[in-house]
Amino acid sequence: MLDAVDRRPGAVVLAVAGYFLLCITLRISVSSSLEIDEAEQAFLSQFLELGYGPQPPFYNWLQYGLAELFGASVATMTILKNGLLLLCCLFYGLAARQVLADRRLAAIAMLGVLALPPVFLLAQRDLSHTVAALFAVSLFLYGFLRTMKRPSLFWYLLTGLAVGIGLMAKYNFALVPVAAIVAVLPEREMRPRILDWRILPAIAVAALIVLPHAYWMLQNLGFASGGTLNEMREREAEGRLLQAFYGAYSLASAIIGGSLVPLLVFGLAFRGKLRAIWKAESQWSRIVGRMLALCLIAVLLVVLGVAATHVREKWLVLFLVLIPLYLCLKIEAANIDLSDSLRRFFLLVCVIALGALVLVSARAVVRPWFGDYSRLNIPYSAFAQAVAQAKGGQPALILANDKQIAGNLRTQFGGAQVTMPRPSNALPVDMSRRPLLVVWHDDVRPEAPVPELLRNTLSALGAPAAAPSHLDLPYLYGTGPDRYSFSYIWIAE
Repeated sequence: MLDAVDRRPGAVVLAVAGYFLLCITLRISVSSSLEIDEAEQAFLSQFLELGYGPQPPFYNWLQYGLAELFGASVATMTILKNGLLLLCCLFYGLAARQVLADRRLAAIAMLGVLALPPVFLLAQRDLSHTVAALFAVSLFLYGFLRTMKRPSLFWYLLTGLAVGIGLMAKYNFALVPVAAIVAVLPEREMRPRILDWRILPAIAVAALIVLPHAYWMLQNLGFASGGTLNEMREREAEGRLLQAFYGAYSLASAIIGGSLVPLLVFGLAFRGKLRAIWKAESQWSRIVGRMLALCLIAVLLVVLGVAATHVREKWLVLFLVLIPLYLCLKIEAANIDLSDSLRRFFLLVCVIALGALVLVSARAVVRPWFGDYSRLNIPYSAFAQAVAQAKGGQPALILANDKQIAGNLRTQFGGAQVTMPRPSNALPVDMSRRPLLVVWHDDVRPEAPVPELLRNTLSALGAPAAAPSHLDLPYLYGTGPDRYSFSYIWIAE
């Protein structure tokens, strides 16, 4: 296998596709219960809206489409996520081939994406919108680099399409095309590509894609921007100087955390040649290097401007994903011997990506051995089966007290609408549907009374009062007497 990879770099594409197929298979096999982002996506996939909250809606729209076609399930959510990651790698490889003469280096650049922690680890645990934005970055790089090399109206329009998708996937994607334009301007022979009239229809395509959500965002500006800003201001600091210190420190830590693994992989794969690689440069390494630097400088300015004190690695991956391409461009500029380089790099990435996948997949099975349970161990499937059997059918409407329960029950009762007492953006639900299943959980009291919010909602609906029922069910992969408690009310009319 390793010899085939070194002789035929195209075989790397099949290996990457096989990796993501394995990711899908393991996730579906391990548990039907959902992580936080998965539960949110399952809940929101009931609705097609112009906006859903503090994140742009591109990923939600894709999830809605799959749910409409095949139903909301772990399978549809896992296929969407890993399908987008696969497309990200493929377009990244195509982008690399535009500016790298050696196909082995283009394959290394594509594999380098899998060496990024948000890709090989965080995405396999629980990511959604970031995954869509990574796909958009790769598509943009492909269109942009092809446009700079061999411009045509089609490639300008494709680049505009990628910008529109990126802005609808993550707001911070906006830094990428701006940095790309600024990075090209110092190169005199490429400057006319930026000033070409064909950039205008590209901008028009991006604007048409963004316009509907932009209208929604103007109507809900505080709701759309508040979540991320609040997360960035996680730590209270006295004085602007101390806030700036915490923000810069957090950003530096996130950059190191997000780039350390790919840098180590490149360092091990090309050990002994690092000095030559560091000194070498080419026109394209300068452009991509400027893009990376401009994006990170812009993030620093944002951090200082909003007095942020907390920056996460996953927020930076849209920019750090440029690192593999940048390093491959410098490697080619150094004109070093690439014998067995792809094989070494492939082996290192396999160890990291497959090792992380095994750890992520095994946690639902292994953690219960030590009395530690995750969201993947909560027995939502057993609860749904028990209720359906006891009541002789499925509910038409489900009212839950948090999004985790709501999203999970959405995948278990496919024909039911699911809502909460105060959905964050008043999503449309027919509250007259019956039977109505009201579900809640309390970590402290296994047989908890009806929470006040649920009780007030039932009162507003004029639903008859009923005594709660309680189910104590064993955890998935649980050991010993440990149980998870569900409380519920079934209202037939």
